[in-house]
Amino acid sequence: MLADDMHADNVAIDVSLVGRLVAAQFPQWADLEIRRVKFDGWDNRTFRLGEDMSVRMPSAEGYAPQVEKEHRWLPRLAPLLPLPIPTPLAMGAPGEGYPWHWSVYRWLDGEIATLERIADLHHFATRLAHFLTALQRIDPAGGPPPGPHSFYRGGPLAIYDAETQQAIETLNGKIDTDAAIAVWEAALRATWLGPPVWFHGDVAAGNLLVRDGRLSAVIDFGCSGVGDPACDMTVAWTLLSGDSREAFRSALPVDDATWARGRGWALWKGLITLAEYMDTDPAKAGEARRVIEEVLADHRRGA
Repeated sequence: MLADDMHADNVAIDVSLVGRLVAAQFPQWADLEIRRVKFDGWDNRTFRLGEDMSVRMPSAEGYAPQVEKEHRWLPRLAPLLPLPIPTPLAMGAPGEGYPWHWSVYRWLDGEIATLERIADLHHFATRLAHFLTALQRIDPAGGPPPGPHSFYRGGPLAIYDAETQQAIETLNGKIDTDAAIAVWEAALRATWLGPPVWFHGDVAAGNLLVRDGRLSAVIDFGCSGVGDPACDMTVAWTLLSGDSREAFRSALPVDDATWARGRGWALWKGLITLAEYMDTDPAKAGEARRVIEEVLADHRRGA
């Protein structure tokens, strides 16, 4: 969905709105060209401001608390991480009919990670694992615990139990529901017993940038916080596979229980996506089915 198609409380989030907000609140940038970013995710609409900046605008009320969180914490995390992350430059206020705070960031060059753009998936997986390891080692004191701002990533999987069970029921006869139940129940039993650590919360291909075939930056910390890092394992089944998945796991300080919970997070998302789109969006449904099959196969190998 392109930016001109998104609305927030009946206010179109488009180039015109961004231009008015920037001119009113940051007149020093009023003459810069504003362009839509084609792949800008779902939580936020993203626009390029000139050549060196971007504007990110929450697309719904539930994402609005992430703005202040990122402005507070990203500058503290950045010096301790081995890859670039977004640099907040300014926080915009509600205005022009737009109801929430919004952000101006320094632009990060790179393309969204896809298998075709990654030169060496094994190296990519290891580099990503080293980034997440460094993130987990940052002092979590004062960091935001799991909650609505992170959509409860970093918290217990049990909060999504009813939703997962409903999806499994909906998919009865369309997937191996017995295997899905076994994976989900194993994930629920694998309780997090460690101290809280920093997690990204949405380690997905769309939030990983590639330059010259290599992982070059990690973006979108809207779901970040301190808690259980298992939610950051999901990329092992959504983007990685085989040797690259093993390289990712080997380079991370995670135990079997954390890996099992990671499978649970990936399964939850795959199940609810397939249940929602199986009759309306073949591409999304097909990708969700692939992830589910990867998770179930990985569980069988590890059982």
